[in-house]
Amino acid sequence: MSFFKTLNVSENNDKKSVELENEESVKCLIIGSGPAGYTAAIYAARANLKPVIIQGMEAGGQLTTTTEVENFPGYPEGVSGPILMDDLKAQAERFGTDIRWGEVTSVDFSKRPFSVIVDYKKPFIAETVVIATGATAKYLGLESENKFKGAGVSACATCDGFFYKGKRVAVVGGGDTAAEEATYLAGLAEKVFLIVRKPYLRASKAMIHRVEHTPNIEILYEHNTKEITGTNVVTGATLIKRQGEADETEVKIEIDGFFVAIGHKPNSELFKEFINTDEVGYIKTIPGTSKTNVPGVFAAGDIQDSQYRQAVTAAGSGCMAALDAERFLAEYD
Repeated sequence: MSFFKTLNVSENNDKKSVELENEESVKCLIIGSGPAGYTAAIYAARANLKPVIIQGMEAGGQLTTTTEVENFPGYPEGVSGPILMDDLKAQAERFGTDIRWGEVTSVDFSKRPFSVIVDYKKPFIAETVVIATGATAKYLGLESENKFKGAGVSACATCDGFFYKGKRVAVVGGGDTAAEEATYLAGLAEKVFLIVRKPYLRASKAMIHRVEHTPNIEILYEHNTKEITGTNVVTGATLIKRQGEADETEVKIEIDGFFVAIGHKPNSELFKEFINTDEVGYIKTIPGTSKTNVPGVFAAGDIQDSQYRQAVTAAGSGCMAALDAERFLAEYD
């Protein structure tokens, strides 16, 4: 008997009934196609789990918007983000992974096998599920910020800081992430401006002390970014000091790189009815594993990692998820 018949879809506040296609059964369904998803697929395919990947709206994940990746093992000369993801995809396909276009629009993890619907119409019945939907960096929303993404604007100092060795950079944010990014960059760059909207830092006392005692970090309190400037690459930024106050002034700084460190949003909203998350939205896993609170559902990559958020750590956790799925199936089936 089919688990699926019709689905009510809300469109412009009106519900309409969508006729679902024939359901498809899979041993291992992987949601997401970044380093975690592709690595999980490589291991799952080699274990004969016949994995199916649902790529999502951004096939290849965040790395497809990165120009050069120099810290992923096996590429001594570096590699562009899109090429790296194409290589991982090709490797997954080589072992028989079935990679599908589409976006998962609903899930039901209340019983196993699990129910997953793609694009509101394609139903899957999955024995195991690997969630690898990642986290999205938050940006300021400036038009100029979008213009210079990959050309001086970044949301990852660990990924891109090396390119600014001996140069001048700015970091925007007031929490621990911004403080960590600023101190990391201070070890590479000649000068780091830390742009803080409030008259104080929200970071921990230890991080504040570290920032305040790093000679080449200048903290710009009560500054908002108005515009990032340049022609083909970033050459400066225009800031507003004490915006909205009587003594509001415009400040221009010369920089080569602009790092946004105002947080990430885990792409976990779809799963929260069934999967435990922390207060921010990162999926909680049993320490040392990829296991979630639902047996048979695993999480890998940035969706469960608020600390490192690197391609190599995502790939490693993808490996863990596939091995955990393989062992789960061997034990319960």
